[in-house]
Amino acid sequence: MDILVILESANGAIHRISKEAISAAQVMGKELNQKLSVLAFGKDAENIAQEAAGFAVDEVIIVKNEKLNNYSADSYTETIKQIIEQESPKFVLTGYSYLVRDFFPKVAARIKKPLITDVVGYKIIDGQPIFIKQVFHGKITADIKPNVENSVLIGFQSAAYSAENVQRGTAKIREIKVELDPSMLKTTSEEPFQEDTGGVDLSVADKIISVGRGIGKEENLSMVKELAKILHAEFGASRPIVDAGWLPSSHQVGSSGQSVTPNLYLALGISGAIQHVVGMKGSKNIVAINRDADAPIFEIADYGVVGDILEIVPKLSEALRSQ
Repeated sequence: MDILVILESANGAIHRISKEAISAAQVMGKELNQKLSVLAFGKDAENIAQEAAGFAVDEVIIVKNEKLNNYSADSYTETIKQIIEQESPKFVLTGYSYLVRDFFPKVAARIKKPLITDVVGYKIIDGQPIFIKQVFHGKITADIKPNVENSVLIGFQSAAYSAENVQRGTAKIREIKVELDPSMLKTTSEEPFQEDTGGVDLSVADKIISVGRGIGKEENLSMVKELAKILHAEFGASRPIVDAGWLPSSHQVGSSGQSVTPNLYLALGISGAIQHVVGMKGSKNIVAINRDADAPIFEIADYGVVGDILEIVPKLSEALRSQ
């Protein structure tokens, strides 16, 4: 086996971040002339395996085991370990979600193989992939070359690749057995597992309205929340808003918050610091409103409005209500 992508589920379907990993693996597999397999397991294994069978992959592997119906770092780690030992993939790819951050390092330690996290891309030099990782909150990147032959573990940062670029196809499903002895499973997790204690998963949102310093004061958040309600959008924020205690950390977008790729990202009063941009630059349509015409956010915005959000937001809400 050449490339194996580990799939994660969300609401019974393949998680967006896993589709991004498949998108990366499809490009990588084509460039390296390597076969691509994907692994489905857990309580939604049947559903996500059937969905994955509609992608341009060489094979879908499914593991059915009742001990995987509830998340446990131990059961997930042991399952991946056994699959790697059975199939010997050269590269094991996955989207580096909060769930994966919990068990993937344990897999690397168990099999004694390198783990490269928060990868945003790769390049091929002399026929070998060099993985690109962001460091210092995205200010610079580092090139990392694996120094082993097989089973390099790679965690792709959210929004590094687009889930919409996944190529369609037809693949067969093959079942693999794993042995999960109760003595191996020493930990359990609360149900349902959530990516944040606040329960807000912005990574799967279709529309997000985020606010920054330009909102002025906490009392002004109400008008933005009203706009979010009208647009059926989730509510996000830059770090200063969270640090001020105006919103829980679960709403924070950026290098120290969530990475998002909605169809619409409306940035209100956000200057566009690199720490925020790395978490939302993969959004399909970025609309920025800021009264500073030189704000860095306009450099990546698809549409920009120079103006005061305290004047524009109420008028925008009124116009949308009248439709």
